[in-house]
Amino acid sequence: MATRRVRVPAADDLFRRTSDGAATAAAAEAKARPVHAVPEPAEEAPAAKKRSSGRVRHDEKMTVYITSEELLDLEHARLNLRAKHGIAVDRGRLVREALAIVLADLEEYGDDSALVHRLADPR
Repeated sequence: MATRRVRVPAADDLFRRTSDGAATAAAAEAKARPVHAVPEPAEEAPAAKKRSSGRVRHDEKMTVYITSEELLDLEHARLNLRAKHGIAVDRGRLVREALAIVLADLEEYGDDSALVHRLADPR
């Protein structure tokens, strides 16, 4: 009876170089560019055209603490979107969309934006 051995890849196979010379040249060019603490302003789309990132892998994380009442409101909004509009979203996507809307409003209306009015209102 012959024993079957599974071939496990060696470390060299797992960590081999996969890029070609063109990719290496592009990487070297990217490293040669100066790095700025604040990115230079790029040509931006109008505020109404901005959208949240949606369902993509996110590299950055931010923790926000909210009250139980705010969490309940968020869950009600999420369930309302599903029940009445057929839109199933998670909390993160809902928050990213809301943030995109508020930031677009701030960019478009500035001092007259809803965000400025709410934050300026002493409670």
